[in-house]
Amino acid sequence: MSAFFVSTALIFFAELGDKSQLVALWFATRYRWWIVLAGVSLATLVVHLGSVALGLAFDELLPERWLLTIVGVSFFAFAAWSLRGDTLEEEPGEPRLGKRFGAFGVVTAAFFLSELGDKTMLATVSLAGREASAVGVWLGSTLGMVLADAVAIGAGVLAGKRLPQRAIAVVAALLFAVFGAWALWSAWV
Repeated sequence: MSAFFVSTALIFFAELGDKSQLVALWFATRYRWWIVLAGVSLATLVVHLGSVALGLAFDELLPERWLLTIVGVSFFAFAAWSLRGDTLEEEPGEPRLGKRFGAFGVVTAAFFLSELGDKTMLATVSLAGREASAVGVWLGSTLGMVLADAVAIGAGVLAGKRLPQRAIAVVAALLFAVFGAWALWSAWV
């Protein structure tokens, strides 16, 4: 049981102020909070299950340089998407990209990508290699991540009601670009 509690606490604090928390906050300004929370939860379950498996079996499946490159490029795509926005003929809260997969699919995929190579993913890999209970690490790290991102989702819901959508989109795009540049810098310098 200690692996569960240790993982929950460590991942919760590691996620605070992290780039994937920005992703959750941004999506919460655009889509229903429960869809964002469900997408974040599913993506986190999958990423952290993979992280635990990596921690138990391998040091590296994909070189960190390439993982960070994929993450960096994806954040530039998020920046462009947030500036472009969705078209006016859509229902509020329904993503244009989501015609095939819906808002849930878009949130899940975007959050999954934002977690690849992230410090919380790497921390989970490390915890899995160190702690006795792989299931405790997986469930604890998932709970810690979801709790931290629930805070961001709440902030996104409040911000979405009080701030102009264009201002939120511009700030989000700038932050996504900064995180994308940082990931590419980390990968190649």
